[in-house]
Amino acid sequence: MTDTLNSILVLGIGNLLMNDEGIGIHVVNRLEKDGGIPGVDLMDGGTGGFHLLGFIQSYKTIIIVDASLDEHPPGHVRVLQPRYARDFPKQLSAHEIGLKDLIDSAILLGNMPQLHLIAISVKDFQDMGLELSAEVEASIPVAITYVKDIVYRVIN
Repeated sequence: MTDTLNSILVLGIGNLLMNDEGIGIHVVNRLEKDGGIPGVDLMDGGTGGFHLLGFIQSYKTIIIVDASLDEHPPGHVRVLQPRYARDFPKQLSAHEIGLKDLIDSAILLGNMPQLHLIAISVKDFQDMGLELSAEVEASIPVAITYVKDIVYRVIN
């Protein structure tokens, strides 16, 4: 990697029209509302996709926040350090194939940043609406604490 790379990007992934599935974007929006983190870029990545490949390749560290349909109760927050697409949770949000393909593409192109995934468990991805469930909304401060902890470890 070169010195021209940006340092840290927090990338919220999700669809705000699908209730809890949009949690990644809600976390980034809350960080922005709270004034952000000095020296850290925040980005609403929408539902992911190859248009994000250039952004991913231009950072040394990426923190992705996304919904995960898994065995944990809604609102459970965990941090993973996936190195390959297969290291992601099996049901990482409703757009899992796009995000996993994006990571594989960055690996194939030889410019993969240090990657941290903050996965927030949700009940399902079927409901349409703009509101987060109470359990998932309560996870926002926890996810933000994890983001700040990762940033602190990376810069120190």
